[in-house]
Parts: sequence; structure tokens; C-alpha cells
Amino acid sequence: MTIPVLESLLSSRLANPLPGNAAHEVMRARSVDSSFPAFTHQLPPRPGAVLILLYQDGDRIRFPIIRRQVYVGAHSGQMSLPGGKTESDEKASETALREAEEEIGVDRRLPKVIGQLSNFFVIPSNFLITPIVATIDHVPVFTPDAYEVAAVLSADLKSLLDDNAILESEIIAAGKYRMIAPHFMLDGVMVWGATAMILNEFRHVLRELP
Repeated sequence: MTIPVLESLLSSRLANPLPGNAAHEVMRARSVDSSFPAFTHQLPPRPGAVLILLYQDGDRIRFPIIRRQVYVGAHSGQMSLPGGKTESDEKASETALREAEEEIGVDRRLPKVIGQLSNFFVIPSNFLITPIVATIDHVPVFTPDAYEVAAVLSADLKSLLDDNAILESEIIAAGKYRMIAPHFMLDGVMVWGATAMILNEFRHVLRELP
């Protein structure tokens, strides 16, 4: 499948009801021994957005994922989609494109937004994330922001669509919690948690396409 064909099919599909929570929950990590941090928030979730940026690379369709730098915070060192918090008066698509420009150097004027997935509540950081789906008509040259991004990887869409794409492993979360984590292996890297939950909804949508 080529980007123009995928773009046409996805734009139609994303305008219709989405699987949402049913797809998200398949990828939720679960505790091995019932110990799990209790997250409580006094304020409403902060809005944010992430970008699934599809591009053609030879006979493959790919999208970037990033490894975040190690810092003090809920998502230190994690694999994620480019994105971040919404600034005042921004639309979700504007947030996703701005953050992708700031984090991985993709000019925000170049991607074509074709739709969005279901909003997703990231419990640890109290964000309500809107995943934006866009295409770009060339292979981007990624320039990671050294402060926020440790590495940019290129995920093959086929790896997300394979029948055996969903794997499970035991991990240690936050340095102390034993968890069984459903995950994808993308560009040789384990992707779990919120990013995997968002990507599983995208996987469901893609697998419905003719």
C-alpha cells in the first residue's frame, strides 16, 4: 500500500466511530503481585497531543517514535510518539505538529493531517492526549532536540499489523513494580504503556481497512 492510498482510506475511517477503550485496555500493563502506585490528581487533566506521522520509505510505510531523555518525571527514558502539552488556544493538531517540529525537527507546515484517534487519559502525568494522524510526502530527516529526545527510531507499520505483533514481558516499572506489560517491538525496541495503548487503537483501525 502507498501513502496516497492509505491516506484516502484512513481519512474516511477516522471520521467514523473508533474502538477507543476496547483497544486501549488490551495493552494495559498489570501488576504481578498486586502492588501498584495509586495516582491521585487534584486538578483536571491537562490537554496534550501526539503525532503519528506516516511516510513512505521504499516499499515500507514508517512513522517515528522517540526515546525520551532521562529526567525527573513520569515519562523519563520512555518510548513515545512525538508530542506534548497544548498551549493556550491551540487545536490538538497544532499541538502535535508544533511538538514534532520542536522535538524531531519536522517542519510543522509539511505534514498533512488526516484525522485523529480517541482521546487517551495518561494517568501518571494527568494528561488527556489526542493522537493526531498525518502523512508527509517524503522521508523526513529527523533532527532530535538534545534536551528532550535521546533517539529517534523509525517504526515499520507492518510490525504493528502482524498477527503476532502483541507480545508480553515482565518488567520492573518505576524501578520497583513488577508488571506484565503487553507491548510491540518496533525498530527493535519494546514499546509499552500509553504509547502502546494508543498504537493498538491505530492497529485496530488499520486492520479494518480494505
